[in-house]
Parts: sequence; structure tokens; C-alpha cells
Amino acid sequence: MRTIVETERLRLREYAESDAEAFYRLNSDPAVMRFVGDALVESVEQAREMILAYPMADYRTYGFGRWACVVRESGEVIGFAGLKFLPETGEVDLGYRLLPAYWGRGLATEACAAVVRYGFETLKLAEITALVRTGNKASMRVLAKCGLLRTGTVDYRGYKVTRYASQRLTSFATDV
Repeated sequence: MRTIVETERLRLREYAESDAEAFYRLNSDPAVMRFVGDALVESVEQAREMILAYPMADYRTYGFGRWACVVRESGEVIGFAGLKFLPETGEVDLGYRLLPAYWGRGLATEACAAVVRYGFETLKLAEITALVRTGNKASMRVLAKCGLLRTGTVDYRGYKVTRYASQRLTSFATDV
């Protein structure tokens, strides 16, 4: 489980199969999944299969993916934050999810700002985008704090979503 980046309170690291229980807790929570559009994960085994099929496969294919978001102090996996290449758009998407007990503490902004820095400074990406479902005002605030600007509305997987983007030379949050 390679650590990708650390912040004051968090460690973002690659997922492992042993994270299946935490991945299940996150992705079976209706509050977490409210704006996602994916079905709720139904079992720990399904969560394990998803870890293998998505983040772990992305690490091998692209060299990055969604990373487990771990509280440094306790070692608890509380969600994920990271980048995902979207073949259907040709863009690199910033995404995150946290358990509701950790909402409202600035952790999403802390994690996402670190991911944006990593994407531009380490991966040398030219642009990072994010797609947000209508009504998800909390995520829109997080993206704005991380330097992503609203660029319009697009259709993605059957949903009308707001597209945000930041380019490498665009300033982004460094004080979170």
C-alpha cells in the first residue's frame, strides 16, 4: 500500500484488497452516494471486487487512481480522494468521498488540494477536471477552494453535471 501524499491530517495511499470493509461502509451509505449516481455496494465481497476492478486496475494502467483517504492519527480509512482517467471524455477527473462523520471538518478540501498539487507537480497534468451533480453545493465549494473553476454544464452517463476545471498554471489552494 504505497503512500501517495500526506497532509497535516491525512494520508492518501493506494487501495489494497484488505480495504474492502472500509470501501463497503463508504459506498453502501445512502448519504454518501446521494449525488453519485452509482448503485449502493451490497457486500464486502462486491467492494473487494470493485477495488480490484477500478482503483487497483487504474494504478496499473495509468499510474494513478482514487486513493484511500486515511486519518493519520488513527489509521482509519474514511473515504477516498484521487484522480481518474475518464476514457469517454479523455479527461482526468478529481473525485472524493468521505464518510458523513468526517464531513464539515475541511478534510475534503485538504485531501483534494493535495491531489490537485500532486496531479500538476508530480504527474505534470495539463488539466484536472471534476464533474458534480446538480445540487451538490458542498462539493462545488470544495472544488472552488481547490482552484477549479466552473466551465459549464455537460451530460455525463445520463446525468446533467457541472464541469469544473483547473490548468497547471492556474493557482490553487495551498493554505488548507
